[in-house]
Amino acid sequence: MRPRLDRDARREAILDVASDVFLEEGYANASMSTIAARVGGSKGTLYNYFKNKEELFAAYVVRHCAWQRDAMFEIESELGDIREALIKTGRIYLSIVLSDFSMANFRVIVAEAQRTPEIGHAFYEAGPRSGSKRLGAVLQKAVDGGQLKIDDPVHAARQFIGLCQNHMLKARLCNAMAEPTPEEIDREVLPAVDMFLAAYGTRR
Repeated sequence: MRPRLDRDARREAILDVASDVFLEEGYANASMSTIAARVGGSKGTLYNYFKNKEELFAAYVVRHCAWQRDAMFEIESELGDIREALIKTGRIYLSIVLSDFSMANFRVIVAEAQRTPEIGHAFYEAGPRSGSKRLGAVLQKAVDGGQLKIDDPVHAARQFIGLCQNHMLKARLCNAMAEPTPEEIDREVLPAVDMFLAAYGTRR
């Protein structure tokens, strides 16, 4: 399902179509005319919501990041056992980030970041950096509950994400493997959780 972050249905419909066009044609080849035609209106309609293609693309980037972030952190309300929470987080994270849909979006965004660094910065702030902060908040709860011993939860969150994704993210970026199966994800996540808890867990 597509993310719905704005109550303005027309704006969301434009972003839905724009996302498809960016994925199909890339940012450079995508045009406001093409997007307007698919939406079923004029370019003037688009400009009522976005002053140019750059602003439309930035909104697409932020919305995609927010969708990923919200999908990941359903564990925040009830932490429970930290090992189970980390396993669940790792599984969800890899299933989202390494999916065909996310990889296609990631390639489009990174390609444009070379030409427009502000886009890369917006993606990093709304995606990886924000996600690390939210996972860090989860880890802080585990610290407060006596399940972990960590001085810098956000730094530890980045380490955990790195442990989970290192091998398969590179393979996926190089198109050297297909979207991973649940079994392949577990082969990465379970050892990553064990290593993380060996370093930061209070139960030795």
